[in-house]
Amino acid sequence: MHPSLPLKSGPALLSLAAVLALVATGCSRQAPPRPPGGPVQVDVITVTHSPVAFTRELPGRTAARRIAQVRARVSGIVLKRLFTEGSEVKAGDVLYEIDPAPYAAVLARARAELQRAEANLVSVKLQAERFKPLVATNAVSKQQYDDAVAAMGVGEAAVAAAKAAVQAAEIDVGYTKVRSPIDGRIGLAEVTEGAYVQAGQATLLATVQQIDPIYVNLVQPSSEVARIRREFEEGRMKRDSQGQPEVTLLTEDGTEYPVRGRLEFSDITVDRATGSVTLRALFPNPEGRLLPGTFVRARYEEGFNPQALLVPQQGVTRNYRGDPTAYVVGANGAAELRTLQTSRVYRDQWIVESGLAAGDRVIVSNLQRIRPGVPVQPVDAAAKQSAPAEKQPAAAKQAADSSR
Repeated sequence: MHPSLPLKSGPALLSLAAVLALVATGCSRQAPPRPPGGPVQVDVITVTHSPVAFTRELPGRTAARRIAQVRARVSGIVLKRLFTEGSEVKAGDVLYEIDPAPYAAVLARARAELQRAEANLVSVKLQAERFKPLVATNAVSKQQYDDAVAAMGVGEAAVAAAKAAVQAAEIDVGYTKVRSPIDGRIGLAEVTEGAYVQAGQATLLATVQQIDPIYVNLVQPSSEVARIRREFEEGRMKRDSQGQPEVTLLTEDGTEYPVRGRLEFSDITVDRATGSVTLRALFPNPEGRLLPGTFVRARYEEGFNPQALLVPQQGVTRNYRGDPTAYVVGANGAAELRTLQTSRVYRDQWIVESGLAAGDRVIVSNLQRIRPGVPVQPVDAAAKQSAPAEKQPAAAKQAADSSR
């Protein structure tokens, strides 16, 4: 120690050391540490406007457009089955014949009762007509005439009831021939000849399904329905000639169905258990390749953005608030941190709504080595990936020689 300098006490020396430490800390916060060896080499992607078509793929199952369960409407023994299982049938085709004999007998009795009622009506009507002029001359009493008129009314009612009985009997006879209610493809025969079917239990005889065209029921999250409707109203969804959104179908084995359908219905109720809404698409099925109940996947175009800004996902990180951020190469060649606003993912890229502009160079590598203000040496990642493939073996050989 120099003899001319006064000796300082221990606390004073500690205070001086603390001040120097604070000054050093403040300086370190003002200027980020620069990595040794010059600027950091980073890969960059130049942001440009690109046309983007948004597609959505949803699971679903096929369902027949129309289903008719053919059931017995009269009781009796099945005499004939007049169709081939799995064949196409037309509305009105006779599928089964039930023994009509009991119902034919009821019809004959009803017709006979009608004839009796009509004959009785003729008699009482003539009597009322004869009594009418005789009442004026007091040849018959007023009471007798009134009784004749009343008998005529009873006779007319009896005729009407007999006609209704005949009509009911004719309907039952007609039900002995079981007909297809719709056009479609008929399934398995549920009963055979000789079986006894009952109208009271509505015995199932067969099922006819119309599968051309065929429905595809899709499940869509309810949170997406409003956005889909808005994009459809704005005209951003691809439509067919009838103005409906087009849908592409993928079958169980992953192949694409050759005919496109259209999205035509959205359910009005949200499933409380899953929070989803059922969408319905309609597909032509002339060859019957799609069968009801098949698991499929439907893909449709949700919207189109001709000026989308796309950024690779590896170039986007999150700050402590959870906001998406990205580093870009600034005008001075240093890294610059930007806070972004993203809307959705397109393949392996984010669609950026704000925070970037066309021409910005986004850093996609060595993100852990850079901070705002750190000098960087940008390398075009697209040009790097499109380098000639023949250079790669030479580079690998050089690396192997250097490691020996």
